[in-house]
Amino acid sequence: MQTDEVLFVNSIVNLEKNWARTSYLMQRLRDDTVSADSEYALIQDRDPGLREQLTFSIDQKSRPKSNKKLRPRVAVLRDQGVNGHVEMGAAFYYAGFDSVDVHMTDLFDQRVSLTSFQVLAACGGFSYGDVLGGGGGWAKSILFNESVRDQFQDFFERTDTLALGVCNGCQMMAQLTDLIPGVENWPEIRRNVSDRFEARTVQVQILNSKSIWLNDMANSQLLVPVAHGEGCIEFTKAQEKSLRANEQLVMNYVDGFGKPTERYPLNPSGSVAGVAGFCSENGRVLAMMPHPERVFRTVQNSWYDPEHSDREFGPWFQLFRNACVAFN
Repeated sequence: MQTDEVLFVNSIVNLEKNWARTSYLMQRLRDDTVSADSEYALIQDRDPGLREQLTFSIDQKSRPKSNKKLRPRVAVLRDQGVNGHVEMGAAFYYAGFDSVDVHMTDLFDQRVSLTSFQVLAACGGFSYGDVLGGGGGWAKSILFNESVRDQFQDFFERTDTLALGVCNGCQMMAQLTDLIPGVENWPEIRRNVSDRFEARTVQVQILNSKSIWLNDMANSQLLVPVAHGEGCIEFTKAQEKSLRANEQLVMNYVDGFGKPTERYPLNPSGSVAGVAGFCSENGRVLAMMPHPERVFRTVQNSWYDPEHSDREFGPWFQLFRNACVAFN
């Protein structure tokens, strides 16, 4: 046999399609057929893939000095089944906050009051196993307890507070619209169109919005993990028009070209217009499905550009720093 003899010729596309075909056919039977077809077709379409594009510089200094003697206090809120409180508490701590672990039972039993906090962070997870819908049990535990309901309403009506809801916390807050000022047109969150739990790294673009949390981050494209079974953000045309006019839509899922997309799995939930988060009219309350707290440090990322390996903090740390700056 000659050493320069060609033994095999094929394209990377065909090889990848052959390699993925068995899994694709199983996914097609088990999950949503259209979503399975869309993901398989991406092998042929060759989306450019993930890329980071920032419109702001990342300050690598943690724990900014506060003009006050005391660091702002954040209630890192969780309930039965919620599991994202450790990362959330760490992100706020590094950004300059005093992070306090607050379980809903602390509020029910009156061991803790929200009056002593400047920030409320509702964490991700699976409250009550999502048996009442994502975040549903958590929201109802608040709405149907008069004293706790009043605490939340008083907190949201204060003008010196901020609130963040991520994943399960986003689902929960979306069901507290009667308690939060300026969220009358907030969307509903349904089961993923793919009919499966989605745990992926995706790309989002930050929009121009009123959100204090995302100040100076508009037009940036960031990589972020998602992990949810119910994250499909749905709204009517009238709601979308109102939210856009009031600058309350804060981020979109985008493809490798930076274009908002409804295509699965680039948009892992099937959210309308690619929307991944929204805020209150005053910009103080932010609700988003992706998990910024899981990647505020570079080493937390499952993938990052090797050029950024020397960074201690990643782009999402800016969200937490923005919150701290608001109190200085």
